[in-house]
Amino acid sequence: MMSAPVCLIESDQNGKFHVRKEAKEILDGINEPVVVVSVVGLYRTGKSYLMNRLAGQQSGFALGNTIESKTKGIWMWCIPHPSKAGQTLVLLDTEGLGDVDKGDSKNDGWIFCLAVLLSSTLVYNSRGTIDNDAVQKLQYVTELTEQIKIKSPSSPSKVADVTGKEDYEFVCFFPSFVWCVRDFILELEIAGEQVTEDEYLEFGLNLKKDCKISNYNETRECIRKYFPSRKCFVFSFPTLPKSMKHLESLKEQDLMPDFLEATGHFCEYIFEKSAVKTLKGGHRVNGKMLGDLAQIYADTISSGNVPCLDNAVVALANQENQAAVEEALKVYKSGMKEVVMKFPVSVTDLTQEHQNVSSQATSEFTKRSFKDENDEYLKKLEEEIGKYYLNLLEENKMASERKCKELLKDLFSSMSERLNNGEYSRCGGYAAYCRDRDANIEKYQSEPNKGVRAEAVLNEFINERGPEANIILQTDEQLTKREKEIQEEREKKTLMEQKLKEEEEKRIESELLLEAEKKRQEEMKIQIEEKFKKEMKQQQDEIKRGLESKLKEQEELLKKGFKEKAELLGKEMNKLQEEQNSFGVVGKFFGNLFDIVPNLVTGKGFIWR
Repeated sequence: MMSAPVCLIESDQNGKFHVRKEAKEILDGINEPVVVVSVVGLYRTGKSYLMNRLAGQQSGFALGNTIESKTKGIWMWCIPHPSKAGQTLVLLDTEGLGDVDKGDSKNDGWIFCLAVLLSSTLVYNSRGTIDNDAVQKLQYVTELTEQIKIKSPSSPSKVADVTGKEDYEFVCFFPSFVWCVRDFILELEIAGEQVTEDEYLEFGLNLKKDCKISNYNETRECIRKYFPSRKCFVFSFPTLPKSMKHLESLKEQDLMPDFLEATGHFCEYIFEKSAVKTLKGGHRVNGKMLGDLAQIYADTISSGNVPCLDNAVVALANQENQAAVEEALKVYKSGMKEVVMKFPVSVTDLTQEHQNVSSQATSEFTKRSFKDENDEYLKKLEEEIGKYYLNLLEENKMASERKCKELLKDLFSSMSERLNNGEYSRCGGYAAYCRDRDANIEKYQSEPNKGVRAEAVLNEFINERGPEANIILQTDEQLTKREKEIQEEREKKTLMEQKLKEEEEKRIESELLLEAEKKRQEEMKIQIEEKFKKEMKQQQDEIKRGLESKLKEQEELLKKGFKEKAELLGKEMNKLQEEQNSFGVVGKFFGNLFDIVPNLVTGKGFIWR
């Protein structure tokens, strides 16, 4: 909970925008989805008061009591969402538009643009009535297509654009629009009939067919085209004119009941209807991502370029996807610690743990990652997990080897003493040697939890002791030449049998590793497929909302007799429909995604073809 607002974006004397470090650090600490509500409007129209009420406070954002604009840049206040657990409400109070002291309409345009880009609900605050003068003061809407680009020039649209513009897509990602009319003293009547606040707004946005007043239609047409959801609230005077300059310090009992009631309805609507901020493509934004977006947009504008939605999403996706890889790798490494502490373990135990933990890591990755073009970051995660897993396999082998060698050393220590004392160098010594050796080997084989190198280490040990056994055999005078030859054959057979056991041990290990990896890849495929389907649905829902909005607008235009405009809108709808269809079949996405070949036997790791 922030005790007071902080400046998020400020502009310097050269008109450059900067994200304040303090605000960025606050956003970096918010991992919850954010609902972002921005307020824009002419200066000294009471914008800040509405934001304070949304924060549940009487004061916070500066109100001011003179003709001078108090808010400079964009200020931010983050609070836990009052009615939606697990979400954070981010309130953005923008610098007042049209400040005579500023004398820079270009700065106003960029402030408005930033509010649109960052918010999920845009509140426009004005005074008096929704007349032509009030609408024309919202001319910043008409500049948005020049200040915001959707597609990067280097990434041509999948759909041919008849008009050469991208207007048809703006409706898919623009925020919901709420017009608040302050100090409203008229009756809500049109042609003698009572109307709702929303009907009053739509009446104020009606187009006129007279071609001589095209400027009259331009702003209205842009508002209708770009904002898929529109809502209106009217507020009476909050108090007597003489008390207005003390509004921040007034208690609720000092305010007009009608004003309080309207404010309550406004807050309830914002809390209930304002959605989580989403990127183009439908990915939900958290606090850190919002801070990164603000940084990207501010830097782009300051560099003299026009913000591009696709470029911003790609830049943000690269940051988030790299962070997703790092977080997922942490999950994997942390999850494997328990089994590492038990080394040496069997191949079954190690592969089972690897399978479970890597599934958790992939789940962590899919939660945070998005727009992973060509599966670049998924591959990177798999490569990192593969490298780490191969190291664990090697560590487990080394632990097994150390344990087996120590065990054999302990078991054969008494035999070594007898050998040094010459007990096996007398008549009948070879039989005694074989008896003791075979007994120790039997004890070794009955010892549990030796790990994956048990047979290999034993094979190496027997081979090392071979010359020793041969010397004892040849010096044993009790045995005839023929008996010695038989024993030599027996020794060779024993060595061959042990070699076969070692090879069988390796074969079983390889089969278990490959089988476990196949299962793991299948589980991962299911996870990624679910994520892909979800993202596709988000994008299709995004376009569906745009289509519904344009269909509604087309019906209104036809009712009012604007046939040509309705036909043009129909072309935009066709392009949106083509855009929706261009997603194609989900299965195509998976054609090459999981062509992953684990090559654990040769120690080369996981190869992506």
